Amino acid sequence: MTEKPLILSIQDLSVRFNLRGRVLHAIRGLSLDVHAGESLAIVGESGCGKSVLNKNLIGLLDSNGFIDGGSIRYYGIDKNAGFAAALTGEDGNGYYVDLTKFQKEKDWLKIRGKEICMILQDPMTSLNPLKTIGAQIGEAIRLHQGLRGKELKEAVLQIMRDVRIDDPERRYKQYPHEFSGGMRQRVVIAIAIACKPKILICDEPTTALDVTIQAQVLYLLKELKAKYNLTVIFITHDLGVVANIADRVAVMYAGDIVEIGLAEEIFYDPKHPYTWALLSSLPQLGIKGEELFSIKGTPPNLFTPIHGDAFAARNPQALKIDFVERPPYFEVSPTHKAKTWLLDPRAPKVEPPESIRKLNSEGATAHE
Repeated sequence: MTEKPLILSIQDLSVRFNLRGRVLHAIRGLSLDVHAGESLAIVGESGCGKSVLNKNLIGLLDSNGFIDGGSIRYYGIDKNAGFAAALTGEDGNGYYVDLTKFQKEKDWLKIRGKEICMILQDPMTSLNPLKTIGAQIGEAIRLHQGLRGKELKEAVLQIMRDVRIDDPERRYKQYPHEFSGGMRQRVVIAIAIACKPKILICDEPTTALDVTIQAQVLYLLKELKAKYNLTVIFITHDLGVVANIADRVAVMYAGDIVEIGLAEEIFYDPKHPYTWALLSSLPQLGIKGEELFSIKGTPPNLFTPIHGDAFAARNPQALKIDFVERPPYFEVSPTHKAKTWLLDPRAPKVEPPESIRKLNSEGATAHE
């Protein structure tokens, strides 16, 4: 299978926050490549840095946060976009603009919405309660496509049909409070799609919805990805949500990607103990009559430097070296790698938990 071209490459990114006279190291030398047209899920516990990472992609980092190392190269940009030479460059993957070098809002306005767009988890905080749905979707189209009058209204109605909002002519004139939670999320998706972005970031897009509506919204996003040729990045703490929608899964812990691979590799052949723990926490893997699995302990304190593997203190299979030296990536396959000393050829053989071995055998059966 031919690998798709890169659209985004994050290398050794480091992000810190000044908080009450102390410095918190939220993103710790993170590297991640995103390929054009793929669905990538970034999963991990709350507080691991998923949302902070994605705020850096659209210039919405909080005012007390700052980037103190690394690069974010975006390859989807046109050479005639009008960026200063100091912000751009060219490498083996093509022409790029480095988002970490942006200092002015006018530069971000050329990226935010038009190139990279984000759907937030609570649609009510994204919508203006005083404006009709039609006006809010129309605003995005007018800004990014320059349409007016009849053409603008028809474009709004078409996007409403695309996101499966019934009776768009009537709904066009309604306000956010007249829509259910699932329908409001469709409106937010419509506004994002109206910008015609190349990358769509979905930050916990189904958290506030019930299970049935979750499935509908995820299926809708899958449809829209194909129709609009989108690259989609899902941010979630729920591995179950991304099982059927992601091409690749990146597992994030304490500000770094600890394992990344194709969805089937992460679900059926995980290698990092944190990924084992996350998967074991899925209710579907629980055994009737037994207590559900939970990850013991709490994530590390990011105000102090972390020595060794950040997950070591919570890892029952931790080796001595885990407390001393940070592991590099070990390659499992050309598409799968993990940061764990357990993959070092010199490490003792450690068996994954029973629930993970069961998943592994299910995966092997599925491929027979």
